[in-house]
Amino acid sequence: MRKSKPISYSRTTITELMIPSYANFGGKIHGGILLSLMDKVAYACASKHAGAYVVTVSVDGVNFLQPIEVGELLSLHASVNYVGRSSMVIGIRVVSENVKTGQQKHTNTSYFTMVAKDDNGKPTEVPLLELEDRNDVRRCLEAIKRKQLKEAYKDNFDNEKSSMTIEENLHLLDNERVIVKYIQF
Repeated sequence: MRKSKPISYSRTTITELMIPSYANFGGKIHGGILLSLMDKVAYACASKHAGAYVVTVSVDGVNFLQPIEVGELLSLHASVNYVGRSSMVIGIRVVSENVKTGQQKHTNTSYFTMVAKDDNGKPTEVPLLELEDRNDVRRCLEAIKRKQLKEAYKDNFDNEKSSMTIEENLHLLDNERVIVKYIQF
């Protein structure tokens, strides 16, 4: 029998106070700080499921929905949404909370693909994923669909890029905010 773990086993939440040194020049929390925290919670969640060291191989769908203010508590909720042989897709939902008013806002959702590594740095098999409720099934199906669409996009873009010529596509720049200063044909 193959080893498996339920999603609830590795579900992880990290909460951190947003301090002034995290702010950008506009006074909001810097996107790089947020990405670092998301990577941290993705690692904690994935390594717990895998029972191994993990590395980040891709980040999909980082959308900054609302700004995060200094003084807010930021909670990053992570769960394993999908597993391959050695890879895992970790879904992350970020919520900020104004501690004075109790108001919460959803600021980000993202998907990190992590790969488990053995002691020699080679990919290693992760446990099967036990889907415990309807939301787990939905998230897993969405991860599969995202994977399919990502692969189709990559194939389509690679085909377009390899057959594209500058001369035939120069007209695409006509309505863009660019000035073509020099092109040697």
